[in-house]
Amino acid sequence: MEDEEAEAVLRVVGRQIRAWRDQAGLKQAELAAAIGYGEEMVSSVERGRRIPKPEFLDKADEVLGAGGKLASMKEDVERARYPKKVRDLAKLEGEAVELGAYDNHQIHGLLQTPDYAHALYAMRRPAYTEDEIERHVAARMARKAVFERVPRPQLTFVQEEVTLRRPVGGRMVLRRQLEHLLEISKLRHVSIQVMPTDCVDHAGMAGPLRLLKLQTGKTLGHWEAQLYSRVISDPKEAQILEMRYGMIRAQALTPQESLAFIEKVLEWET
Repeated sequence: MEDEEAEAVLRVVGRQIRAWRDQAGLKQAELAAAIGYGEEMVSSVERGRRIPKPEFLDKADEVLGAGGKLASMKEDVERARYPKKVRDLAKLEGEAVELGAYDNHQIHGLLQTPDYAHALYAMRRPAYTEDEIERHVAARMARKAVFERVPRPQLTFVQEEVTLRRPVGGRMVLRRQLEHLLEISKLRHVSIQVMPTDCVDHAGMAGPLRLLKLQTGKTLGHWEAQLYSRVISDPKEAQILEMRYGMIRAQALTPQESLAFIEKVLEWET
C-alpha cells in the first residue's frame, strides 16, 4: 500500500472480518476453507495487508452471518484498491468536460487494453509483484469509465508514431491494441490523431502532457514522468500547455488520416 487513506480502510475492513470471525467461533483456516481462499489470504486481509476482492467479502459475509455489513464495504475497498494518484486523477477526469492528451512513449492509459497495460507494469523496475501489477491494471481500466459518462466529455488524443510500432507485450498484444484504437475512434466524442515521426515542426518536444477542462471552466494540466505526478493548476502554466497542445494537434495528422495510418500499421503487423 502506498497511501495512508487506503491503509486505514483496509485496517478497518480487516478488523471487522476478524471480529465477525471470532464471534462465529471460527479459526482463520476454517474461514478460509468455507469461503474458498487460502489461510494466508485470510490472515493478510485481517491484518490489512491484502485487498479482498468483492467475492471474498460476499462469501465472508454469508459464512459469518454478518447480514450484509461486510459486503457493504466493497465500494470502500474498491476505491482503496487503486493507488492514490490514480484515484485523484480519476476524480479529475470524472469532473472534466474536455480531456486532451499527447503521449510520445506509450499508448495513453485511457486507450490501453488490459494486456497492453499488464505488459507495461510487468516491465517496471524495481519489479512489481503480480498482485501489484493486477492492482495497477485494474485501476487503469477503471478510469475508462470516463468514456461512458453522460453527458459525454470531449476526449482527444495525439499519439506519437513510435507508440503504434513499439511491440509492448509482443506482436499479438500490439495488434489487439491497434484494433482497440480503431474501435475507440468510432465513438463520436473521441478523436485520435497520430504525430508522424517525420514531422519537422513539432511543439511536443518537451514531452507528454494532459489537459483537463472542468465543469467550472477551469483548465488544469497534468504532468507525469518517472517517479513524479503533478497537477498543474496555475492559470499561466495551464495556458502554455493548452497552447502547446493546440499546436500539436494542428501539426499531427487529421483524425481521418490518423485512422488510415493506424490501419496501415496494423496491416504491417499482420
